[in-house]
Amino acid sequence: MKRRLRGAALTILKSGGAFRLVKDSAWRRNKLLILCYHGVSLDDENEWRPFLYITPQQLERRLIALREGKYEVLPLEEALERLYRNDLPPRSVTLTFDDGTYDFYAQAWPQLKAYGFPATVYLTTYYSELQRPIFSLVCSYLLWKARDRDGVNLAEFGIDSPHVSHSAENREKAVAQIVQFVEQQDLDGEEKDQIASALAQRLGIDYQKLRAQRLLQLMNRKEVKQLADEGVDFQLHTHRHRTPLSEELFRREIEDNRVRIANAVSGPRKHFCYPSGAYRPEFLSWLTKEQVVSATTCDTGFATSQTNPLLLPRLVDTSGRTDLEFESWITGVGHFLSRRKRGRLAYVPD
Repeated sequence: MKRRLRGAALTILKSGGAFRLVKDSAWRRNKLLILCYHGVSLDDENEWRPFLYITPQQLERRLIALREGKYEVLPLEEALERLYRNDLPPRSVTLTFDDGTYDFYAQAWPQLKAYGFPATVYLTTYYSELQRPIFSLVCSYLLWKARDRDGVNLAEFGIDSPHVSHSAENREKAVAQIVQFVEQQDLDGEEKDQIASALAQRLGIDYQKLRAQRLLQLMNRKEVKQLADEGVDFQLHTHRHRTPLSEELFRREIEDNRVRIANAVSGPRKHFCYPSGAYRPEFLSWLTKEQVVSATTCDTGFATSQTNPLLLPRLVDTSGRTDLEFESWITGVGHFLSRRKRGRLAYVPD
């Protein structure tokens, strides 16, 4: 009901000219909208996690809206420099993609290149080197693919009761148990992948086909280098996609991440994205010690010249967001109708 009411309100506002007025206002000119994407589906990932993925067709409609609306899509570095100089052009937008999944290489970048739009990829590097599906995500995806099967015995994976796979809640509980099971055994990435392969076999899913599709995998070094040569900006996202609460371990994540990216891309890495949008006050001084000058969150909103550069808000765009809702945000109207969502601490081991 709330979604329908929101859609109706946006339709009325657009037809009444509010979108155009806000888009061209001085209020909008002084603000930067940083768009955040996590994945562009290679197959059916948007059906599995609509809050993380967008379809290639939806992404193209977003890019068309930016082009036809005459938005200034700026590289991250330039956008931030101009934001804090109070020198933004009208309707400023920046495109960011988290993690560096293979679908960016296969789906997103060809479209961005065709439209001439720059983008920043915050690259996490452990699975970029390992070249296996991200363990916790692939376990979730496998259970979702087998959601019509009931009573599967998964005791060998640390689950002590039959798994009812059509329940989303039970699936996530099962994933948590599997992850805990492998962490207790202190398995490395290759060994975790063997567990995922065995899980797929138990569920009747062709794991080799899934791996061949590069689902839930990150770009490899060669692909990162190729895209960097073509103009993609690669920045920091930790090595293991986690933010430890120890300063030493936190800074090691950034150092390890920086070294791995340097193996493929030359130049300084001074922009950062909090994994899962999770941040704490102490992180800011640790980032400063690592010469990080900006950090993006998953908090919803526009950045202004008064925004702390280490707590930059973004708009997380997903397949659950309608084209009209997207347009309301790039114009600025969405800001006035939103309930701001703040980031929260979340530890993600994989």
